Amino acid sequence: MEIKKVDAATFPYEQFIEEHWKPGIPLVFIGATRDWSAYDRFSPDWFREHYGDRLTQVNGQEYSMSGIMDLVEGKDTSRPVPYPCKFHIPTQLPELVPMVSPLDLGFARPNWLQSTWFKRGYWGSALELFIGGEGGKFPYVHLDYYHLSAWINQLYGRKEFTVWPRGQEKYLYPEPGNSWMSSIPDIESVDLEKYPLYKHATPITFVVGPGETLFIPFGIWHTAKSLEPTISVAFDLLNSHNFPLFLKDVWAFKKKDGLLKGIAATGYAAMGGALCRIGDAIGMERGGGHN
Repeated sequence: MEIKKVDAATFPYEQFIEEHWKPGIPLVFIGATRDWSAYDRFSPDWFREHYGDRLTQVNGQEYSMSGIMDLVEGKDTSRPVPYPCKFHIPTQLPELVPMVSPLDLGFARPNWLQSTWFKRGYWGSALELFIGGEGGKFPYVHLDYYHLSAWINQLYGRKEFTVWPRGQEKYLYPEPGNSWMSSIPDIESVDLEKYPLYKHATPITFVVGPGETLFIPFGIWHTAKSLEPTISVAFDLLNSHNFPLFLKDVWAFKKKDGLLKGIAATGYAAMGGALCRIGDAIGMERGGGHN
């Protein structure tokens, strides 16, 4: 599997669907976010100036935006750089919502998560701002919850991603009871005596830079590491293609809270999916926000 980079302005939507969405092959778009007002604007200094006092929590500790930026840029060396450090944009930084529009980028459509139906409740999706410092990496290799497809929009700094093609789950030793995360503690230095099947895995590592967007299809194991201070915006995609697996995950996750809750949530999701299919059939436009 090759991770290609294409110019979003000249790459046809139909080609994206046939060559990447349907077969589940990641793709990097160049310039997909050029119409966002966030493009070429987001930087540590910009966030210090405009939202320096906004707060978030990482691993139970509270940080201000200014404090985070000082840590990731090395201006404050008094404590470790938190990662992954994130802000939920609609609730913690709602002023940014119009700055990341159009959210679908012309390619992330149709997206049922933008429907009113799936904006109610929590379905594993979120519109989030990620901030990282040099060497900061996601703590484990994982699949995205609910078999959602991820769109990661790099707006500042370079980030290194590693992905594994579909069908390599057994080589990554999913956690018992948490099948969406790998039990291998350090994917950069795998103990092959403890995890012998990993020798058959075929990881692909590549870099995504400012102004580039990474599409990670559902069912693709992945992880990331910041090569320098980084700022990115991530959101998820759900439509008819990944909905059957999404529905299975809804049942698996929600029934843990009780059988009746599992039945209610799965029934609600099934109805929402049916209505979204009808909306797609009649050409309904969905826009605006994301939960």
